[in-house]
Amino acid sequence: QVQLVESGGGSVQAGGSLRLSCAASGTTWRPNVMGWYRQAPGKQRELVGTMTTGGTTNYADSVKGRFTISRDNAKNTVYLQMNSLKPEDTAVYYCTAYIVVVTKGYDFWGQGTQVTVSS
Repeated sequence: QVQLVESGGGSVQAGGSLRLSCAASGTTWRPNVMGWYRQAPGKQRELVGTMTTGGTTNYADSVKGRFTISRDNAKNTVYLQMNSLKPEDTAVYYCTAYIVVVTKGYDFWGQGTQVTVSS
C-alpha cells in the first residue's frame, strides 16, 4: 500500500517561509507526478503545483514566483519551498502522487499538513 507522509507544516508570520516535505513509501514504482494541493476552510481543494519525474513543473498562478517544488526521485520525495507567505496561503496542504503501472494510473494522497500564516 502506497503511503505519503508529509512534514514541515506550521505557523508563520506573513512574509515568512516554510518548507514542506512528502515521502512516498510502499511502492517500487517511481511516481510519474508528485505535487501539492491545498484546501482552505470553506473552500474547494486547489492545485498548488506539481512536478514530473523529468522535472516539468506546473504552478497555480497564485503561488508563481513564491513557491518552488523540487523532487528527489531516488527517495520518492517531493518538497515545497514556500516564500513570501501570505495570510491567504493558510490551508491544509496535501501531497499527491500519480503512479502509472503498465497502462493504468493511480492517485494517492497524504493526510495533509496545516499551514497557518498570520498577518
